[in-house]
Amino acid sequence: MRPFPRLHLITDTRPGRDPLAVVAAALAVAGAGLAVQVRVEDEATDRDAYDLATRVRAFCAEAGATCLVNDRLHIALAVGADGGHVGALDLPVEAARRVLGPRAILGATAREPASAKAAVDAGATYLGVGPAYATTTKDGLPPPIGIEGVAAVAGAAGVPVIAIAGVTAERIPDLRAAGAHGVAVIGALSGAPDPVEATRKLWDALR
Repeated sequence: MRPFPRLHLITDTRPGRDPLAVVAAALAVAGAGLAVQVRVEDEATDRDAYDLATRVRAFCAEAGATCLVNDRLHIALAVGADGGHVGALDLPVEAARRVLGPRAILGATAREPASAKAAVDAGATYLGVGPAYATTTKDGLPPPIGIEGVAAVAGAAGVPVIAIAGVTAERIPDLRAAGAHGVAVIGALSGAPDPVEATRKLWDALR
C-alpha cells in the first residue's frame, strides 16, 4: 500500500480559476505524494462534477497520485476515484462507508476529539481538521481551532490528520509538530501567481 499523501489539493471551481491547470502544476511537483480532492461549488450540476472528476482522475492515474471526490460520493464511484470525503452536512460517515465500500479511502471533517473518534469508529480512514487558521476561501466556517486544536484531534484520532484552512509553507512546521500528517490547500495554490513554485514550497516544507 502506498503511503498516505501529505499534500492534499482541493479543486477551486470559483469563477476565474482554472482547476485543471493547478492540478497539473501540483502533480508536476508532488506526483504520487499528492491527493487531489475534487470539490465543486454547490450550484454545480452533477454533470459538471463528473466531467471535472473524470479529468482529474486521469491526471492522477498518470502520476500515480490519489484522487478523492468531496461530498458527491456517487461521482467518486462513477469515475473510479480512490475514495471520497464527507463534511458535517454530507452523508454520515457510517453511511458514506457503506456507499464507497470497505476498501475505499474515506475522509471526514472533524474539529475536536470526540467527533474525531466518532468518525474513525464509523469508518473514516483520515480526518480533515480545521479550520486551522482563518481563511477567506470558504464562507460560513466556524472559528479557527489553531495549533492547539489540531494537536488535540491528532492526539485522539489514531488516523492521519490533514490540517486545512489558512495553510502556508511557513505554518507547516508548526502543524506537523502538532501531529498533523499533512495539509490540505485551496487558495494557496489556486490563487498563486506560480502554482508550480507555490507547490514546491509546500512540498519542501512537508518533507
